[in-house]
This record gives sequence, C-alpha cells and structure tokens, in this order.
Amino acid sequence: MAKKKIYYFDYAATTPLRPEVFSAMKPYILGEFGNPSNLYELGRSAKTAIIDATKKIADVIGCRPGEFIFTGSATESDNIALLGVARANREFGNKIIVSNVEHKGILAVCNALQKEGFKIRELPVGPDGLVRPGDLEKMLDTETILVSVTGADSETGSLQPIPELSRAIRRFRETHRRETPYFHTDASQAAAYLDVNADALGVDLMTLSAHKLYGPKGVGGLFVRNGVRIAPIIFGGGQQGRLRSGTENVPGIVGFGEAARLAAAERAQEAKRVRRLRDMLAEGIFKAIPKVVLNGHPTERLPNFLNVSILDVEGEALLLHLDDKRIFVNTGSACNSESLEPSYVLMALGRPYEFVHGSLRFTLGRGTTVSDVRYVLRELPGIVRALRRISPLNLNVDHAVKLSQPKAFVGGQTPHFLRKKK
Repeated sequence: MAKKKIYYFDYAATTPLRPEVFSAMKPYILGEFGNPSNLYELGRSAKTAIIDATKKIADVIGCRPGEFIFTGSATESDNIALLGVARANREFGNKIIVSNVEHKGILAVCNALQKEGFKIRELPVGPDGLVRPGDLEKMLDTETILVSVTGADSETGSLQPIPELSRAIRRFRETHRRETPYFHTDASQAAAYLDVNADALGVDLMTLSAHKLYGPKGVGGLFVRNGVRIAPIIFGGGQQGRLRSGTENVPGIVGFGEAARLAAAERAQEAKRVRRLRDMLAEGIFKAIPKVVLNGHPTERLPNFLNVSILDVEGEALLLHLDDKRIFVNTGSACNSESLEPSYVLMALGRPYEFVHGSLRFTLGRGTTVSDVRYVLRELPGIVRALRRISPLNLNVDHAVKLSQPKAFVGGQTPHFLRKKK
C-alpha cells in the first residue's frame, strides 16, 4: 500500500536525512567500523574520515580544525560551553548573561550553575524578539565571564544582532583589559540559511547540530576558539583534545560534515526559495483568516519561519486538526498533558496569555513545494472557522495587543502560572 503524502512544516524540529548524506555515511555503518583510536588500518580509516569531516565543517565556519569538537547533540554542546567555561573561569568572576528566549538546553544549564553559586542575569528581548546591544553593555561588569545569546530562536526564528553584541563585548574586554567575558551562540537553527563564519560573527564558542542541516540525529558540534579557557564535563580516554572523551560516532560525524558542506553550498539559493514560499503562506493566512497576529520580527528572522497567533482558538486543537489532514506543524505553546505552561519565548515578547495559546509555528524546508502551501491554505481556514464556532473566546485584537499582563481564559482571573505559591 502506497504511503499517503504528508505535508511537513516542522523543519525547525528536525529535517529528513539527505540521500547524499546517507551515501557518505553508509560505508562507515556497514563496513568501515573501526575505532578511530586504534592504530591499525581499520582504525586509521575511521580517523581519516573524522579528519575529513572536521575539515568540511571548519571550512564552513572559518576556523582551524582543532577548534571544533563533535558531541552527541546541540544540547550537549551548550552544556559543554556553559558548564565548561563557567567552571574554568570561576576565579575571574561568577556572572553569566543569557537572553530570556534561550533554548531550554541553555536555561536548564543556567539553573544548574545557579546551584553552584553562579549568578545568572537574563537579557530581555523587545516585542520584536530582539535583544538590544545597549542593554547588554549596561549589564556587563568585571564579574561577567560568559554571555550566551542564540543566533535565531527556535520559535519565531528572530535573528539576534550577534555581530553587534560581539562588538559590545569586545569593547568591554579592551577597556578593562580582560579575556572575559567569552561570547557563545547557539547557531543550530541559523546554520542552514545564514553565514556562520565565527570571525564574522565575532563569537568565541558556537553550537551546531547535524539534524537541523539534513544530517543524522545524535551528533552535534561545538566551536571553541583557540585560547578560550574551558573545562571538560565528560572524562575518559582523552579524545578530541581531552575536551570530549568517548569513542567518536564515525558515521554520524561523516554525515555531519557532508550535510554542513551541502548546506553551505546551497544556502543562498535555498533561502531565497523558501522565503518566497513562506511569504506566500503568510499572505494567504492573513488574507483568508481574520484576527491573526505575527510573532517575532517581521523581517529580521530566518527565511523559513512563520509563527502566528490565531486568536479565539487553541494552538493544540489546531495542531491536531491539521494532523488529521496530514499537515504537520508545531505550536508555540509548551503545553502538555500535565501542564498548561505557555511558551516562555512568546511571553517574553509581551504576548497576552490567549495569544500564546493560539500560536502555530510553520517552518519550511527543502521538501516544501508550492502545492504544499496551497494545500495548507485550502484546509486551515475551514479548521479555524470550525474551532471558533465552539470557542468561548472573542478577543479584540487592538485591545489585546496592548495588554501588559496576560489574562486568564475565564473570569478575568490570574493564570495559574502567575499565581504566587503559598
């Protein structure tokens, strides 16, 4: 039985493995299975494959091969960057600055570092989702050892001014004659469509992820500029310059290298193509459905991202009805069966509670076509109308966007997540 066509609009969550990438990996899955730490031929072959993959990624980000290590995921890379820098530089200060829309892989590490005595300061974003370099300059002091700001957040795709933030940090270091604070960015979402040259961005550490580039899952990477003081968080055989011990995932690394090479070669053309489709989708949604609000910066965002709040409906209900039509999207709300916590990213933008719960994130990719977009535009308006007929909400858009505090769905009560704990 032939599989039914799917309409995939969640490329920010993960991407399918490219056939070219699988072809590069296949020899190291089936035949060349050696451990790269061994000196005999089978081990040397695996080691050579790692060296070749490292060179491909180093060429993409403009670094020396020795400045890049492979990890098991972007989350692990973020953990190494924050934990490693914090612990290695404790004598120089204990303050870490992160934006308040960072990925949970960053924020969870910050929570752990607070328990170790480090001070975490959150850099706020404006209604457009962007941090302001001037705000960062005001927060920097001689106790600051690390700043971490994601290149493009994973909900709205808004692009942070990484080079400008880097220049602010560099001026501070020069003025105070310090090596710190170091600057880390998670470029996992951005790398598929933007130049991630480390020198151009001005970063000291940068996280990448293979499965956001049509590579395999289970492999990530971390750029660590030469001279950055950083301690390992995994100990063992001393692989990868003793910063990340453990036998390397050779097939995954090979796939990562090839995926990064292909993405860099095609990103300008592909960015232009998906932007046209993204704008076609946005125009169709705003034309066919009343009471829709764009989340994130209108222009300074990744070309494949469209995050909207469709008022008077629940994002989860929309998602499930779209799933029934084999349209796969994501919701900006972080709801699950046990908790109705709203998206902290959209809340940071000042969106009211009801807006957050009516949000949908469409992210396009290599497989997205004009016919896919047209199919969504045929199906989505009817789903919204059906859900609104049974919804108790009837929000006033002009009033709601001005709300400074989120309102509860029923009775004007304070939402449970804002209530003070007894």
